[in-house]
Amino acid sequence: MLRLEQIKLPVEHEDVDIRKAILKRLKIPASNLIDYRVIKRSIDARKHNQIRFIYSVDVEVKEESSLLSRYASNHQIRKISEWSYREVVSASQNLPDSNTLRPVVVGAGPCGYFAALLLAQMGLRPLLLERGQEIKDRTCQTFGFWKGKCSFNPESNVQFGEGGAGTFSDGKLYSQKTDPKRYGRKVLEELVRSGASSEILTLARPHIGTFKLATVVRGMRARILELGGEIRFNTRVDDVLLESHERSSNSRKQYQIVGLKLQDGTEISSRHVVFAVGHSARDSFLMLEKKGVLLQPKLFSIGFRVEHPQLLIDKARWGSMAGHPKLGPAEYKLVYHSRSGRCVYSFCMCPGGLVVGSTSEKDCVVTNGMSQHSRNERNANSALVVNLLPIDFQKFERWSGDPMAGIALQRSLEKKAFLLGGGEIFCTCAEA
Repeated sequence: MLRLEQIKLPVEHEDVDIRKAILKRLKIPASNLIDYRVIKRSIDARKHNQIRFIYSVDVEVKEESSLLSRYASNHQIRKISEWSYREVVSASQNLPDSNTLRPVVVGAGPCGYFAALLLAQMGLRPLLLERGQEIKDRTCQTFGFWKGKCSFNPESNVQFGEGGAGTFSDGKLYSQKTDPKRYGRKVLEELVRSGASSEILTLARPHIGTFKLATVVRGMRARILELGGEIRFNTRVDDVLLESHERSSNSRKQYQIVGLKLQDGTEISSRHVVFAVGHSARDSFLMLEKKGVLLQPKLFSIGFRVEHPQLLIDKARWGSMAGHPKLGPAEYKLVYHSRSGRCVYSFCMCPGGLVVGSTSEKDCVVTNGMSQHSRNERNANSALVVNLLPIDFQKFERWSGDPMAGIALQRSLEKKAFLLGGGEIFCTCAEA
């Protein structure tokens, strides 16, 4: 299999033009092309009068070795290896008899659901615990809060509940990380199997969209259950159960997790627990810290949401081709590096979307952006954030490197924003 990069075509092109471009790039007759598959499609809009689609394709050809020899110095034509993922069909041989060895996943967000799915595919029948509601009830609660018809629910909201914070978002599926082992491809394929559009397999900057995400979440739940997993909603973990052991080498105690304690007092035995609680489960972080679990502070960025007409962004990016159906709503990315060491940049840009209230705690203001799959709302929005430095956390630290200092800083700003906004208990989607 060969990978061809940087196949450039004008906006007005058909699928047959991709095939012609492959034949032209490789300089082979049509009879030598066995098959091809588009791997990535992006847009080059650096010149408004010459916008191009850029394709990467995998090609199966006859006489591959001779082509590789001919184009040995061309970095845009290279050989790639075949790959696949293996699933365990039957769980009977992999599941231990003891319930204490059954893996438990805490949190049903993207991380938790994928952890549970992979464990289920390995035949280990995981137990997934989620403090919030399943997607149908959670959607009613969240949209009711946004419309001012429901009070805030600290246990089930934009952050907590089936699907996690990602359910009510644009559903972006890309990063700037290298991925030599193609784990990202595995994620995309699993999302498609669960109901996402197959276009996410090829778009350079794929997204699912809010309403489609609900379908995908239900699809992942069904697949975990089919493979023998179990999922419990409205089930909050309040404590971890530890067992101590003496280490003969230095007489220091070593602790082994042996279970979890739920809010209602129920105890669940397990020696294998995945905590996938997201960034807003602050009570869980505090609980783990009190139990002596090592937590490492991590720098992050903070800012606010900006909103502007989508047509303005389309014209800035596409020029006279703004509104072209093949281009769709435009995105942007802004970065500014100051001499002080601060970096201001745009993050999570949502074309044709809405700014929504996303707090997970009472009397706080947190915002996020979301888009439907069509991205057809009249406004665009993005976060405009600045990186924080260690000096920013000093007034909130109990000791140097305090892992809770970041949370204290966040809470301080979120509560101030709530008061400056008038202290209203309801929230509505921003549409201005």
